[in-house]
Amino acid sequence: MMELYRSHVLVCGGTGCHSSGSADIIAEFDKHLEKNGLQKEVKVVRTGCFGLCEVGPIVIVYPEGAFYSRVKAEDVEEIVTEHLLKGRIVKRLLYHDSIAEDETIKSLSEVNFYKKQKRLALRNCGVIDPENIDEYIAFDGYKALAKVVTEMTPEEVIDVLKASGLRGRGGAGFPTGLKWQFTYEAKGDKKYVCCNADEGDPGAFMDRSILEGDPHSVIEAMAIAGYTVGADQGYIYVRAEYPIAVRRLTIAISQAREYGLLGKNIFGTDFNFDIELRLGAGAFVCGEETALIASIEGMRGEPRPRPPFPASKGVFGKPTLLNNVETYANIPPIILNGPEWFASIGTEKSKGTKVFALGGNINNTGLVEIPMGTTLREIVYEIGGGIPNGKKFKAAQTGGPSGGCIPAEHLDIPIDYDSLMQVGSMMGSGGLVVMDEDTCMVDIARFFLQFTVDESCGKCPPCRIGTKRMLEILDRIVSGKGEEGDIEKLELLAKNINAAALCGLGQTAPNPILSTLRYFRDEYEAHIKDKKCPAGVCQALLEYVIIEDKCKGCGLCARQCPVDAISGERKNPYHIDTEKCIKCGACMDKCPFHAIEKR
Repeated sequence: MMELYRSHVLVCGGTGCHSSGSADIIAEFDKHLEKNGLQKEVKVVRTGCFGLCEVGPIVIVYPEGAFYSRVKAEDVEEIVTEHLLKGRIVKRLLYHDSIAEDETIKSLSEVNFYKKQKRLALRNCGVIDPENIDEYIAFDGYKALAKVVTEMTPEEVIDVLKASGLRGRGGAGFPTGLKWQFTYEAKGDKKYVCCNADEGDPGAFMDRSILEGDPHSVIEAMAIAGYTVGADQGYIYVRAEYPIAVRRLTIAISQAREYGLLGKNIFGTDFNFDIELRLGAGAFVCGEETALIASIEGMRGEPRPRPPFPASKGVFGKPTLLNNVETYANIPPIILNGPEWFASIGTEKSKGTKVFALGGNINNTGLVEIPMGTTLREIVYEIGGGIPNGKKFKAAQTGGPSGGCIPAEHLDIPIDYDSLMQVGSMMGSGGLVVMDEDTCMVDIARFFLQFTVDESCGKCPPCRIGTKRMLEILDRIVSGKGEEGDIEKLELLAKNINAAALCGLGQTAPNPILSTLRYFRDEYEAHIKDKKCPAGVCQALLEYVIIEDKCKGCGLCARQCPVDAISGERKNPYHIDTEKCIKCGACMDKCPFHAIEKR
């Protein structure tokens, strides 16, 4: 008999909240519920990521839907005694936007952060306990797999995916149904289904959150893929740096085997399918499909030329289907709800939703899932809550090191595959980094290129050598040693690397430079010609100046200077010797009158 509870306490167990002490919060709930005799009335559920990471740890209490934010272990006793025992919501702990003007509590869907989202891939994250297969099943889990293996032919599954318009969520957006068809039609006595969970973009945590919050959705989708293409073995290639994801995947696979949802004769049919984990060591290049396949095989993760494509020659030389986590997470609801339902969401050429890891200079850092076609402005200002301290929006980086920067003039661009390509960026896996007016775009381009240089496998000269030469030029520019002709050299190198590199990592490595040159060329020219950094970021190009009208002559700046570069007389404006100044910023930090500027 199923136990019934009057209240459910959902505690975020995603990486962000876990690192902020959500495990201690759960332990405190268990302790205080028992102390107050409520352990049989109230159930505590550890869920996956709710998305609004900025205000974690998050606790949501149902049926009221009270949204508690930044909860500490010491707050739990008050929530238990006041809310769960006496029925009085603890308003001081509520997320500020969850309280309406009339003091009533908003539902989660009415909070601004969630209002414009549509959670498909994230449908169960923050809703179920990812370590309990029964909760997944209660939310129609494995129903799609049952329908596929007992009622549908592989051709029918492929037709459904093609009609849905689902495109790969891991990069270039290749049509998923077409990829499945190629693998299905490939000749081979053995086939494999693989999941790319090697999420390496700086600031990206979409796939991680799905694996941590809803691992069974990926397992179910891979089993559907196995039935469709004729594979009996699957591999999930996941980063070893994702320990919570690895643990929950291990638990989920074990549970699925125990329930007969993996293994032999699934749902009483002759369909056999099993999954194994392969842990990656954190090489960014292993996100490229051929490098990932090499790593699964136990070899060094290096790309190889294509063709042949994995659909005809992949893992151990056999036909292989490879999709990423988010792509798989969309499969079960498409099977259950029909292709027309999915195709009704999004734009004409970009169907469905897309998950983004929203970070950088933004108030609501976290995970968002929006219908394709939602504008960048809506994401930044309505979902993201705008930019801290009233700063102006300058640019947004999408697609990670492979993407580009979108300037303020394109704030109203709809977020879809084709629109992003037109402005020199790309969807990529879904990182979205917001930058404000204090960001130096030359330095940003250098940051992403440095990442690419560090992560290059070194197999092909255009990437191994070309990206280093580009980085040397950028290093020179930000250190105040830029020369006339450097911009033209960057453009030439970018063109050649893009045309000649072996894999997608190398081919797209110049994108951050090309997009910043396209929209912020004036900043490059200021660095080279004027030896100035307009954003005041590049240390070598800065000058600290005392504003005479604001200086009160207190001498505090002079006492803070480690190299005696500041001189003056008390009660008179002080002066900074720019030749002596080492640009440490100590004077500016300590000035109580804000009389020091960096230019």
